[in-house]
Parts: sequence; structure tokens; C-alpha cells
Amino acid sequence: PGWLLSSAGRPYLDSILHKNQRRAFALLERPALPPALAVPTVTYKLFLAGRSGVGKTALVAWLGGTPAPPAHHETLGIEATTLFWPAKPRGSGRPVLFQLHLWD
Repeated sequence: PGWLLSSAGRPYLDSILHKNQRRAFALLERPALPPALAVPTVTYKLFLAGRSGVGKTALVAWLGGTPAPPAHHETLGIEATTLFWPAKPRGSGRPVLFQLHLWD
């Protein structure tokens, strides 16, 4: 669980942070990792659906490390956010980079 903050995981965390905030990437962007730290990328597309005002946009903001909107504003259409999440699965000796396409 503490791998991301360890000395082995810190370079991966630094690649997705900007001014100590998790950076949201565009659809064609990705973190810049040195060749020695290249890892496989696992891509998931997550579609959030539900009634208006239940917190879908706030959940995406929380996962992205950005402040949630202070007031409720209905999201018109679909808002896509791309997040990268480095992790080292148990039983695996190698980290992976999860690419999450969140559709709200």
C-alpha cells in the first residue's frame, strides 16, 4: 500500500504530479517517464451514470485530486477526464500505469 510513496514508487508519482497536485491529462497525452522506468499501461474506460446531483462530477474531481465544484451545476453532455494511476500489483515484481478514461 505504501509503494507509491517509497523511493521505488516516487518517480512514478512525480511523473503525474504538477505542483503537488495530480495532473489530468488530455486524451492523447501521457506522463513522461525515463526509459529506465518504462512500464506497461493498462487502459480502462469508466462511464459514470446516475441521477442529477448525486456527486458524479465531485467523484471525478476527487479521483483527479482537483477541488470539487463548490456549487451544483448540471453537466451538459459528457465530460471526459483522463487520469493516470501508477501501482504495483501484489504478486507482480513490476509496476503498471493505469490509464483511466472517466466519462461523466
